[in-house]
Amino acid sequence: MISLLSYGRLVARAVLGGLSQTDSRDYSLVTASCGFGKNFRKGILKKGMCYGDDACFIACHRSADVLGVADGVGGWRDYGVDPSQFSATLMRTCERLVKEGRFVPSNPVGILTTGYYELLQNKVPLLGSSTACIVVLDRQRHRLHTANLGDSGFLVVRGGEVVHRSDEQQHYFNTPFQLSIAPPGVEGAVLSDRPEAADSSSFDVQLGDIILTATDGLFDNMPDYMILQELKKLKNTNYESIQQTARSIAEQAHELAYDPNYMSPFAQFACDNGLNVRGGKPDDITVLLSIVAEYTD
Repeated sequence: MISLLSYGRLVARAVLGGLSQTDSRDYSLVTASCGFGKNFRKGILKKGMCYGDDACFIACHRSADVLGVADGVGGWRDYGVDPSQFSATLMRTCERLVKEGRFVPSNPVGILTTGYYELLQNKVPLLGSSTACIVVLDRQRHRLHTANLGDSGFLVVRGGEVVHRSDEQQHYFNTPFQLSIAPPGVEGAVLSDRPEAADSSSFDVQLGDIILTATDGLFDNMPDYMILQELKKLKNTNYESIQQTARSIAEQAHELAYDPNYMSPFAQFACDNGLNVRGGKPDDITVLLSIVAEYTD
């Protein structure tokens, strides 16, 4: 039997619990970026937010914060095409769509799709391929919506543990899903996936959640436990602290990429596919590090 006093306490707890679950505050992302191309000095960007053949953007519009990373496929360089042009143009187009409000927060695949089809219709000639990852925070609903095509991706860390992560999309070893624009007449000879094929997910976030969005140059060189060790250094939500941690992560990934004796995640994956590979994987690296915070004007 439950006493009236105990019942009253239970009701009070239930009411308080309900209030805590319906947080009326808007959330936002405090985000810093760091990265570099494998052939460029650390932290040096090309025009726009580009590190080597990687590109990224950070944008917001009214009720949402939006992040994006893309990794241009380097093989196009063998045909005289600058791989960074495709990834950079794709990210700039997606950023413009966000700033113009031409998107729905719950549909990041739509941002990627509209951006890609704008490139296809662009009168300015553009060739190339790219992976892409889009992350959207709905400020009012406290939900994160994601779309990932290929082997870029994201991690969500809460309480020192990875609670959400993107799924890598590969056709076969070291051949990720990718968006492409091929020269006329040879479209069928160039690997190209539809943006609608992107893996999408939606989930609630909490204040203090850490979101790491990056290209494969990070994930191929740093396993989760190393990333989590670096994230422990993040003590508060101010931009300077986030920027310092993002730089620390990118620099460690860069160092490991050129260590010939290190068994990197990429090398382990290669061994799992029957290849005798050791060492890091030299690559462009882009890191967007975000913390979910209370929105302030």
